[in-house]
Amino acid sequence: MKDQKRNEKVQLRLTLEHTESHALSSSLITEADFNNTDSQVQVSIFSNSFSDLRARWNSLMRALIASEHSLMATRGGDKD
Repeated sequence: MKDQKRNEKVQLRLTLEHTESHALSSSLITEADFNNTDSQVQVSIFSNSFSDLRARWNSLMRALIASEHSLMATRGGDKD
């Protein structure tokens, strides 16, 4: 990884596979740009600094984890 320069834009792209990708992507509406196709969610987050990107990543992960826990609770705790 090259050295991060102050105020250099940073981008993170992530592809998630899940049988209920639509439900997971619903939790991202206020967190990130995303595309939902079949069983995949493609997420992009952008920032002007690495530390801000890290904070956005943490928020994104908290939203996904909460969504996954909710899905597990509504289907009786079964995991795919």
